[in-house]
Amino acid sequence: MADNKLEETMYFKVSKEEELNPRDVLLTVYDALEEKGYNSINQLVGYFISGDPAYITSHKQARSLIRRVERDDLIEELLVSYLKGRNNK
Repeated sequence: MADNKLEETMYFKVSKEEELNPRDVLLTVYDALEEKGYNSINQLVGYFISGDPAYITSHKQARSLIRRVERDDLIEELLVSYLKGRNNK
């Protein structure tokens, strides 16, 4: 007698990672770097140039958080924010 369960299609629900807002990620990572006493701007620039997550502290899971967003999306957020800010001056 064959086991009918082997012939059934199995369905697995894989939860999609929530989409992170690049602005929120940058602010969170910046705050975590500041709390640890790092020069936040230098650390972020080092990360953007090299892609090396070691520039980002693991404090408050900042390193794993920033790695979940593409670097180009983070840079785009910085440019958009900066250039929009210039129009207000």
